[in-house]
Amino acid sequence: MIAFEVVCLAALLSSAGMTLVGRGAGNEHGSIVSADSLFRAGRFAEAEKVCLSVVAEDPRNFQAILRLGNIALLSQRLDDAQKWLSRAIEIKPEEAFPKSLLAEVFSRLDDFQRAAPLLRAVGRDAAAAKLESFKTEVPYQIEGAAAVTRVKFDQTDPLPVIRVRVNGSEEVNFFIDTGASEIDLDPEFAEQVKALRFGSETGTFGGGRQASYEHGRIDSLTLGDVVVKNVPIHILGTRRFSPIFGGKRIDGILGTVMLYHFLPTIDYPGGELVLRRKTSENVMQLEQEVKAEKQIVVPFWMAGDHYAVAWGSVNQSEPLLFFVDLGLAGGGFTCPASVIEEGRIKLSESQAGEGIGGGGKVKIVPFVVSELSLGDLTKRNIPGLFGAFPPSLEYAFGFRIGGLISHAFFRSSAITMDFDRMRFYLR
Repeated sequence: MIAFEVVCLAALLSSAGMTLVGRGAGNEHGSIVSADSLFRAGRFAEAEKVCLSVVAEDPRNFQAILRLGNIALLSQRLDDAQKWLSRAIEIKPEEAFPKSLLAEVFSRLDDFQRAAPLLRAVGRDAAAAKLESFKTEVPYQIEGAAAVTRVKFDQTDPLPVIRVRVNGSEEVNFFIDTGASEIDLDPEFAEQVKALRFGSETGTFGGGRQASYEHGRIDSLTLGDVVVKNVPIHILGTRRFSPIFGGKRIDGILGTVMLYHFLPTIDYPGGELVLRRKTSENVMQLEQEVKAEKQIVVPFWMAGDHYAVAWGSVNQSEPLLFFVDLGLAGGGFTCPASVIEEGRIKLSESQAGEGIGGGGKVKIVPFVVSELSLGDLTKRNIPGLFGAFPPSLEYAFGFRIGGLISHAFFRSSAITMDFDRMRFYLR
């Protein structure tokens, strides 16, 4: 039984919103259609150039301005994103999509008081109430003298498990999963540690299954030598994954948004999570290590709050954008049916079974990828699981996501995520 946690699309931006470019009322620019096509192909820099030329001629072209804001957000240029998205809202205040994007800009800046009213405006009241509750506190406040903390894996397979404390609790088990967004807590454990709760939303998880989850917050999360205070969370069932980990009780998941506040390295061979504070000294040291060790540098973009995508290929295919989701237990790759066909991947139908995702049981069919690449890192004979990829994810953000690359691919490597410079470093 395989768990593929948690391709959580609860805050997913509507694909209908992504097609505003090229379909807006009064659109007379053939260039807009070109920009939309480039964006859909993942050619973001080229799409941006086209939109800039449109805006130079038509400073109030809503479609071009919205696309510029979206591309800036994908690229982590948050000042530019705020400028363009604010202008889009000024031009069409009735449109929900730019408000959703601008809410994400402020969320990445931990400016919750500006994100909350935008979330309310698009009907996400529970998420807004959670952010509003931080009015007098600094979210993700990191305490502790250590510039670098190392948290040993309690086990590495089928996914890394670490020991943490929540609100000063005894140590409990979390697994690491960049396919999750915020910290996830099991409902029973959330009740035990007196996590605050603000209401529920519905998300789409592994295999496209939907389920509800709650928004909440905790006072503190202890990771090695550091304590992170004032932490937003999601509450959903994580103890269901315990059988996957040999019966070890799983009380939570460490997702991308927490990692985003550090320079994190998931070191599989070393069996540890390394969390560097975002200081100039640590950045310099990391860059020196990358150069000295000739690590592979892979640029990435980030949609929503945790969908980090980078270029790769499967079986020497044309380049595809892959979502780097480290939570596919038992596999290194999953993808939509279109890529199964394009990559000439043979499914082992006779070995089909069930896996557990955030939304419940999902039928999965194993396969093997002869060759899988992310940037300049290529691995061979990587196990895959068809059925884990949510079909709605392929074009959910307006560009194609050709697959989800995960644990088994990185198992012999260390991956560092630099969310400021938008690079993966692979050693």
